[in-house]
Amino acid sequence: MISKTLFLTYFYLFIYILLSSGVILYNKWVLSPKYFNFPLPITLTMIHMGFSGAVAFLLVRVFKVVTPVKMSFEIYATCVIPISAFFASSLWFGNTAYLHISVAFIQMLKALMPVATFLVAILCGIDKARCDVFFNMLLVSVGVVVSSYGEIHFNIVGTLYQVTGIFAEAFRLVLTQVLLQKKGLNLNPITSLYYIAPCSFVFLFVPWYLLEKPMMEVSQIQFNFWIFFSNALCALALNFSIFLVIGRTGAVTIRVAGVLKDWILIALSTVIFPESTITGLNIIGYGIALCGVVMYNYIKVRDVRASQITAESIPDRITKDWKLEKKSSDIYVPDNAGNNEGGSGGNGSASDMIIDEEAPLISSSRLSHIGRMQLTNHATGK
Repeated sequence: MISKTLFLTYFYLFIYILLSSGVILYNKWVLSPKYFNFPLPITLTMIHMGFSGAVAFLLVRVFKVVTPVKMSFEIYATCVIPISAFFASSLWFGNTAYLHISVAFIQMLKALMPVATFLVAILCGIDKARCDVFFNMLLVSVGVVVSSYGEIHFNIVGTLYQVTGIFAEAFRLVLTQVLLQKKGLNLNPITSLYYIAPCSFVFLFVPWYLLEKPMMEVSQIQFNFWIFFSNALCALALNFSIFLVIGRTGAVTIRVAGVLKDWILIALSTVIFPESTITGLNIIGYGIALCGVVMYNYIKVRDVRASQITAESIPDRITKDWKLEKKSSDIYVPDNAGNNEGGSGGNGSASDMIIDEEAPLISSSRLSHIGRMQLTNHATGK
């Protein structure tokens, strides 16, 4: 008989995979000229940010579900604003890619996320170049190149948008680690939305005014309230589902769920969007990239466990010496004292953060892996 705890864990994982896949497919359907035909990705992203920010404001200021983080104007200006700028950019470019390339190919390109984050982390001086990690990054890159070569409807514009969005997200992740976490600020999903969503909305207003406002004035754009409300609600729900998953599972489980989600999404996209043709070379290339991602995740998990053992070895030795000196057999000190399983503790390095590309607003210290971005963003709508 399956326990209630285990059942809830798998149920939350199922909800996460369902929402994450649903947000991506829903956004593609809304933006695609062949379906709902709302080719305004910045407008759609602003709707998401406005809705999320409004809900977060109600929860924080009106219903007082959570207490806002004490944040000075200096921290807001030097931390939240730059993070919001990269966040808005990643959503803008990521959503724009849906206008040019298929969902399946976008998911294959997202395998580059560990590569981008690793390079940005080295550039910012918070990670070191390592031969084993470099080999994995090279393997991922080769796989993505092979997959791109096999793409029947390859579009250079859409590919550049997606890759640019990936690097913008990598900068956001690294800045979150450097600017917020090192200042001791840990934001839960609600407070993250409360601070970052309104600022991202403001950043998106400038490109919207220059690029999409003129289009809305000269062309007849259909606007269905319930379509956009349900779309924004799904994106918001994704953020909270990730919070539930993180609280009940470990880093390995989350990464496996992320890989499973990608394969399910690729398969579903070919059914829902028949024009998304997948070739054998696509699968081979993505398989190669996935091998690199899996190896990278293994290295990161191994490093985290090694660091935990190292951190515990000193107090363990002190405890053992103390026991010998006292020659007492009735003193018990747990061997795993201070060790939080499930990735729910510790301040990992930037290269150890776990996030979802669709919901990256969670920047708690509980997220420890900047590699396979299974779980940002965003209820982002990316």
